[in-house]
Amino acid sequence: MIIIGDKLVPFEELIYIKNIENIKNTKANSTIIFHYDEKSLEYSYKNNLLSAVIVSSIKEAIYCNSFNAKYIISEKNLACEIQKIADNYMYDSKNLVIIDSNEEFEQTAIAQIDGVIYRELIN
Repeated sequence: MIIIGDKLVPFEELIYIKNIENIKNTKANSTIIFHYDEKSLEYSYKNNLLSAVIVSSIKEAIYCNSFNAKYIISEKNLACEIQKIADNYMYDSKNLVIIDSNEEFEQTAIAQIDGVIYRELIN
């Protein structure tokens, strides 16, 4: 299980962006994180950037996988649905559920979701 944001587990650097202009201020080889936006998604794909995209629908998740997003991030209910689709279609993108504490690890593992990301990293 992927764990991003926990104090005990080392994790890659994520840089939150609000728009394409913010990308210019990011470090090389860092993963950019943003709320689903077609222009940002297309830009990250065309420029081979590592991206983590916060989605609010299955349709957005499908687009993210098609544009090679490293991570697809969503709330628990949606993450469970996305995981079923990801498993069926063998997504390359990893599905992450947003959590508030490590108390949610067990539920995530039982639901067989690829991983977790702490809410504080995406706000």
